[in-house]
Amino acid sequence: MSFFSYDTVKKILFNFDPETAHTFAGIGLRILPYCPPIQHFIAKQYFVTDRMLEQEIFGRKFKNPVGLGAGFDKNGQYITSMPALGFGFTEIGTVTPRPQDGNPKPRLFRLIADRSIQNAMGFNNKGSYYMIQQLKKLYFFDYPVGINIGKNKVTPENEALNDYETLFKAFKDYGDYIVINISSPNTPGLRDLQNEHFIRAIFNMAKQITSQPVLLKIAPDMEPEDAILLCRTAVEAGAAGIIATNTTIDYTLTPHAKDFGGISGALLTEKSYTLFKAVAKELYGKTLLISVGGIDSAEEAYRRIKAGASLVQVYSMLVYKGPALIKEINEGLVRLLKNDGYNHISEAIGADWK
Repeated sequence: MSFFSYDTVKKILFNFDPETAHTFAGIGLRILPYCPPIQHFIAKQYFVTDRMLEQEIFGRKFKNPVGLGAGFDKNGQYITSMPALGFGFTEIGTVTPRPQDGNPKPRLFRLIADRSIQNAMGFNNKGSYYMIQQLKKLYFFDYPVGINIGKNKVTPENEALNDYETLFKAFKDYGDYIVINISSPNTPGLRDLQNEHFIRAIFNMAKQITSQPVLLKIAPDMEPEDAILLCRTAVEAGAAGIIATNTTIDYTLTPHAKDFGGISGALLTEKSYTLFKAVAKELYGKTLLISVGGIDSAEEAYRRIKAGASLVQVYSMLVYKGPALIKEINEGLVRLLKNDGYNHISEAIGADWK
């Protein structure tokens, strides 16, 4: 184990509380683009290049299907570092119209025995203006970026559309896709917006403002039939895709859970997969599907792909396994595709339904 291995870094970071450790890691990621030789060296170690994994989605080339999930880079400060860690795309945010501090600390917890994370962050971010300034720096940076948007905590539920309207207008010329986040459990009343009336209203509004692909991210705690109905409504209203799933509030999954916040990581794997598969069975071939939640191996990513995912996202398992996980997933996908006789990832996407 070298001094610069992730195991070494993790031992150091795990001596600090999770939010402090995240801040330290973020400092390193912000510095990395200013050290091109080091960034190039790291990218050479972790970024997998193989034509079998390349896809064109939303008019952009995704060099591999593994992306960073929303919540890690809340303010768009690490975008240019993500390719070095092996990711084929990144999703920044959740960003709100106005800056907000989020929920009181402590609000981020490691469930080490469960290889999971529990967070009650509450959309802490520097607001849309700051995010736009970050995105303006990317004129010559050719890499797919999604923008995850949410309402401010102080905005009443009956005024939520106003916040999303502000955000659609702010980001209509930035990024490669926009994600509507109404599935976080950490903003009071937010999940109540997961209803047909609001979904129709927000996608109809989005179509009047932006030509960007707009996706919906759903919670894992919905009944499958309710999730299918909601996602079908979103697609009929103009959604360009569905992301499943956000964190869970099923605290029965472990005796180590707090009684607040959302759980992600290994504990979420089966719950996320089950709901994703139910939605995909209905919507595969009708819209783009992205799977996220407890993906910790090439085999798990491949399971989501065969169920209909064109892309997958990782966040919590990155904390436990580091960037080597992204390399392992991509190399493993190439191996699994070849073993099944496929020449390209597109042949495996939705194989369960073909």
